[in-house]
Amino acid sequence: MYGIGIRRVATAMVTASAATLLMTACQPGGSPAGAGSSPSGAPVKPAASTSTSGSASPSTPSTPATSGTPTHTATPSTGAKACGLSDLKASMYQAAVRPDGTGTGAAIVEFTNVSGKACTVQGYPTVAGAGNGSPEKNRPLKVTTTGGASTVKVAAGGKAWTKLTFVQVQGEADGYCKSGATPASYPTLVVGVPGSGAHQVALTDGVIAECDDKVTVTALSAAKPS
Repeated sequence: MYGIGIRRVATAMVTASAATLLMTACQPGGSPAGAGSSPSGAPVKPAASTSTSGSASPSTPSTPATSGTPTHTATPSTGAKACGLSDLKASMYQAAVRPDGTGTGAAIVEFTNVSGKACTVQGYPTVAGAGNGSPEKNRPLKVTTTGGASTVKVAAGGKAWTKLTFVQVQGEADGYCKSGATPASYPTLVVGVPGSGAHQVALTDGVIAECDDKVTVTALSAAKPS
């Protein structure tokens, strides 16, 4: 009887211990006992993260570096429309600075705004020799451009200019070309302004004499060339 009593007490103690362990293991959220807690049952705080000098904080997004310059630059608006064909009156005269020779060498084409209100021009003119003075029978010259082009605002009554530099004729009388070509002469030129039409214009002091049908053209400018 004494042995049976001892066994019953031991069995009861084992059963109670097993129940206690089972209840301890089944914590809220399904986490096993001891995870994230100290032996005393108090929650364990996560260790503070450390960062090395020069590294970005995880909460701060890095900004990609940029390099180079924009491929396009915005042009400020002038507040005026492009000049039309009838807005401009063209005239032409020999330039003061021109290549040595007996031909025209270089000429200045002057465009006067006769529209009564401001308008704009921009770019490099085209050039053709008017055969027999007729723009319909023109002979285009090969144009080489020089200088930078920008929008030029031409006030009412104001002017814009371009300079034409030709391959100079050499010698006397009809002259000759260094290339061996025959010199050409034109009583008028057809000068095309981008967006503003083609203007037939005569030299005020003679005819255009040039070689090789080539011309170097400056961009339209508010500054008068020499």
